[in-house]
Amino acid sequence: METAVLIVVLVIALALFFDFTNGFHDTANAMATPIATGALKPKTAVLLAAVLNLVGAFLSTEVSKTVSGGIIQEDAIRESGAELFLALIFAGLIGAITWNMLTWLLGLPSSSSHALFGGLIGATLVGAGLGGIDFGMVLSKVVLPALIAPLTAGIIAFAATKIAYSITRRYDGKPDGRDGFRWGQIFTSSLVALAHGTNDAQKTMGVITLALITIGWQSGAHHEPQLWVIVACAVTIALGTYLGGWRIIRTLGKGLTEVKPAQGFAAESSTAATILASSALGFALSTTQVASGSVIGSGLGRRGSTVRWRTAGRITIGWLLTLPAAAAVGGLAALLVVWLGNGGVVIDAVIALIIIVGLYVRSRRNAVTSENAMSDVAESGHAVELPDMPPPTRRQQRIEQARAEAKARKKARADTKALKKADAQAKAQKTKAPKTKAQQSASTDGRGEKSE
Repeated sequence: METAVLIVVLVIALALFFDFTNGFHDTANAMATPIATGALKPKTAVLLAAVLNLVGAFLSTEVSKTVSGGIIQEDAIRESGAELFLALIFAGLIGAITWNMLTWLLGLPSSSSHALFGGLIGATLVGAGLGGIDFGMVLSKVVLPALIAPLTAGIIAFAATKIAYSITRRYDGKPDGRDGFRWGQIFTSSLVALAHGTNDAQKTMGVITLALITIGWQSGAHHEPQLWVIVACAVTIALGTYLGGWRIIRTLGKGLTEVKPAQGFAAESSTAATILASSALGFALSTTQVASGSVIGSGLGRRGSTVRWRTAGRITIGWLLTLPAAAAVGGLAALLVVWLGNGGVVIDAVIALIIIVGLYVRSRRNAVTSENAMSDVAESGHAVELPDMPPPTRRQQRIEQARAEAKARKKARADTKALKKADAQAKAQKTKAPKTKAQQSASTDGRGEKSE
């Protein structure tokens, strides 16, 4: 029992650290576009995101219940003993944190959510076999939302961008024409930060609740997270958002330079709506993927845009690799537990500490550039190629054609008038021109003949 208590403490500490990494890893989801368009200053944006992540964590617990009472079959594992179950959760968290820290350092596209699910699934498969995973729940609550949510968000952002540009065409004569959307971005980016708290903070709550149920400190009939769990996770993800997000946030101004205010407004509205709806339904989706899908959709909503399929494909590959890669790391950590028991837990803890400290020290030595700290959201801004001068709309083409026709008619009238004026002047000059000697002689001879 004492060993189980110690492992629970380690699980809670590691889960909260994952929550912290989730905060700084996903700060860009809410604040990429408002910083890129100048709607918010970086320091203000990060502080606002931290506060709203904190508030959002208290709004719902549906995602937490999905993690704590749906994906992993507790009954199938608990028969092997609470210590093994807790050790597997611990191993899964190591897989999630290792992948999170590594992708943050390298700037690879990744999802904190899928890193967590991958780590837990990999550890459970190694420690308990296929019977420890509810694959129906994984498919319905994790896999399908991962495929559908970014696509849905992209379609909504595409339509919203089209509508935004359509209803504001009368301002096309101004430099960008839609600077009023910068103010709207403050509201929409706040909604995204709030939505991130309602979805991502709850995943850590679910892990801690699962550990508490395993050791018997909470009834298995109730998967609601306890108040202290909610507070701890909310505060931790808020601190991560504010303190650790600068490595990524500082690159976003260059990473999303193509994003215009109208696009940012549409992308953030789509992201917030998709995440809030999914949180209410208990879908544990990736806010990074949703935000990226929205940015790409809003980019395609601008006239003349085309998809850079190579960049889009690289982002997609990053998404697809996250869950199996984290599962592989979690599985290796679980393998030590299965082979060495409690000794494996100690080894895992030491290895995890070495990896975390090593990656952090490495990150402090490297300068923050777009090459080593590009977030998935910032990278998605490059998946759409936008012209410097977008082609004219049909309305603008009609207006331009009407202007050209009017100019042509005016020119034709001016040419006709000039021709008539030239003819008149020619006739006048011919009439007033002095007679030559031959003409005068002929005229005199004519008069003489007439007088005779």
